[in-house]
Amino acid sequence: MSEPIIEIAHVQKSFRKGDRQELLVLNDINLKVYEGEIVAILGKSGSGKSTLLRIIAGLTDATGGDVYYRSKPVIGPQRGISMVFQTFALLPWLTVLQNVELGLEAIGVARDERRERALKAIDTIGLDGFESALPKELSGGMRQRVGFARALVVNPDVLLMDEPFSALDVLTADNLKSDLLDLWQSKQTGLNGIIFVTHSIEEAIAIADRIIVFNSNPGTIRADMKVTLPFPRSDLDPRFRNQVDRIYTLMTTLPQEERMKEGIAEHAVIDLGYRLPEAGIAEITGLLEILNSPEHEGKMDLPDVAENLMLDIDDLFPLTELLDILHFAKVSKGDITITEEGKAFAEADIQEKKRIFSIHLKKYVPLARYIYDQLIRHPRHRALEENFLSLLEDYLSESEAERVLSTVIEWGRYAELFAYDYNSGVLSLENPH
Repeated sequence: MSEPIIEIAHVQKSFRKGDRQELLVLNDINLKVYEGEIVAILGKSGSGKSTLLRIIAGLTDATGGDVYYRSKPVIGPQRGISMVFQTFALLPWLTVLQNVELGLEAIGVARDERRERALKAIDTIGLDGFESALPKELSGGMRQRVGFARALVVNPDVLLMDEPFSALDVLTADNLKSDLLDLWQSKQTGLNGIIFVTHSIEEAIAIADRIIVFNSNPGTIRADMKVTLPFPRSDLDPRFRNQVDRIYTLMTTLPQEERMKEGIAEHAVIDLGYRLPEAGIAEITGLLEILNSPEHEGKMDLPDVAENLMLDIDDLFPLTELLDILHFAKVSKGDITITEEGKAFAEADIQEKKRIFSIHLKKYVPLARYIYDQLIRHPRHRALEENFLSLLEDYLSESEAERVLSTVIEWGRYAELFAYDYNSGVLSLENPH
């Protein structure tokens, strides 16, 4: 096989949390990308996918390991590597043409050549006629096309894309994906490789030649899968659906060594500093009621759940993970099955739902139980949220600690375990018992 265009060797990345211990985000990532490949990086939210992309781009330094572009170490932004961002990242006071010219200006291309190449890129990406428009005049899809034109105008060898379609509506995203594939297959751009991060299993299968599946906490490579379906690919093709099922199964089945280590626990077991999933009560209730309906008889394939509820993996997996933690459902091998406790919750009235949820929250979520116990012990049954935030920051980054505490407070308020005053930041027991 030829030399890899991109090689990632034993890459690690940690983030410091002030004076606290480091947070390991990526651990021992090894990956080679060859000329002519489109590679998708797929994983749950927080698995380090975007961080890895930024390391490849030279925008972020790895804590350990090396990245090579055409056998040369990446020690900063590289000519030959371009990136498209999720949030468009356009300068609002510049026109489409000026935004596209920016990269060329940064590398010292003469004005006339700059203008000529920018106009060609704008035409190629389908924005001819909008050269003088400002970003605020454009739709989301058109703004992302400007992002693509700006990345392509420098004639990159490798294109990196960080969830480039996630901020777009379905039809606009499908249109842009189709145009990108046409450009790639027609070889109009001079690109030799594409690496993109996505949270959509279907998107990865529709576009990529290979899919790299990430584990979370820390991010590690779980699987490296080839996709050999011919283009154009249809999500109605049974072979396409088989690939979707295979990846869902992979992402919801613990690796053998983890199963051995955890003694093949029936449900997830978590500790006080666990990075709890962000899932709302309405979503939990809705999914349990769907599972418990006569149509599904307590069991569904996760791809069917995603399709029915119109969820991608960043929305679906936190929801199914919480149901598993609370023992309301069991997730295994791409399926979700309601438990007896989940069935009781789904069939209960509003007050009984709250009571059941309260019992399971105290029993299976250590942070909720800890907050409740602290409030019970305090003479006035009160505590500042800052106390619990400080505790969580021993385990999580500051932003994650805030998110996790906010999520648990929402659950606790629903369950009537405790009350919360947003203005004072005080948690309390309304009716100590």
